[in-house]
Amino acid sequence: MKKIILLAACLACLVACQPTKKDMYTAQYYDLFDTVTSLNIPAKSQEEAQELSEKIHDKFLYYHKLYDGYHNYPGMDNLKTVNDQAGKNPVKVDDDLFNLIEESIDRYHTKSKEVNIAMGSVLKIWSDYREGFEAGADFQDQDPHKEHSQAKLPPMDQLKEAAKHTDIDNVVLDKEKKTVYLKDPKMALDLGAVAKGYATEKMGQYLQKELKMDSALISAGGNVRLVGQPLEKDRKTFVIGIQNPDVLSEDTQGSNVLDTIKINDASVVTSGDYQRYYIVNGKRYHHLIDPKTLMPGDYFRAVTIVTKDSGYADFLSTTVFLMPYEEGRKFVDSLDGVEAYWVMKDGQIRYTDGMDPFLTYHRQSTEEAE
Repeated sequence: MKKIILLAACLACLVACQPTKKDMYTAQYYDLFDTVTSLNIPAKSQEEAQELSEKIHDKFLYYHKLYDGYHNYPGMDNLKTVNDQAGKNPVKVDDDLFNLIEESIDRYHTKSKEVNIAMGSVLKIWSDYREGFEAGADFQDQDPHKEHSQAKLPPMDQLKEAAKHTDIDNVVLDKEKKTVYLKDPKMALDLGAVAKGYATEKMGQYLQKELKMDSALISAGGNVRLVGQPLEKDRKTFVIGIQNPDVLSEDTQGSNVLDTIKINDASVVTSGDYQRYYIVNGKRYHHLIDPKTLMPGDYFRAVTIVTKDSGYADFLSTTVFLMPYEEGRKFVDSLDGVEAYWVMKDGQIRYTDGMDPFLTYHRQSTEEAE
């Protein structure tokens, strides 16, 4: 029987798994990036696992607070501080915030304009309208198809007015001083499309380089970062499931996994319409907003990206989710070391050629296979 230890200090539970030279332990955190974060780590004992779990949690929590655009924290100038000072003053920030903002701006200009971190004013409106009416796959959601009679869509004129304040070129970075300044007093940054993946990648590097772990798994919502390979002798690869958007729980009828990816030392990141959404007049409106239409992307149910870096994968999964299939496929095929898996709106499956060796079931639409 698996033994469970509750760690109140970091809101985690530890479960001893199959023994190797070290036991593998699983920690779960409920206070990071508005999702359940799971961690599989090796340790010599439950005491060591608890100590490591608390240390990892504290570092992860630092990223959570730093990239939070809605709350201030004592002694920290975070994303909310930058937004509060829009049109007023530059804000000196930690390298981890400065670098993510700089990287996001660079990718906007060199890779794709589907992910614009200066969309905060628009995304805040959507968040305000969605809040209180969400029907996504929350941790204890009783009815994933519920609709609230009071739920409404944001007025388009309000969204268009906010969109006037989303020019990413109004973000001024000073590399020497490490300051961020928003020239437009009505603009705001939102790192929701990139922060979780960036933080997950930083944590993967921390486990590998600082804690010297040669095997670990981090799962933060739809972001999975694999360190090394499994310790168990009878397992050659990690196995990561691709969620069936129509079956959100193993307790419901049917499989909640469309396929599984067998891979090591990589990242698997999914963007989908089934995690955070609300329903208005029978239609689902999720949180991934297309900057061209100011409405939720409507091409797919989900897109999964496989590549080395979790931050890059997070950026790409949102980017490709907001592109028509042919455009997104061409875009992914142009990138080195990146593979993609699409769940179409009609339930059909498509994926890049390089994804096929990692898949267990190799399900694909007849049209794509031909």
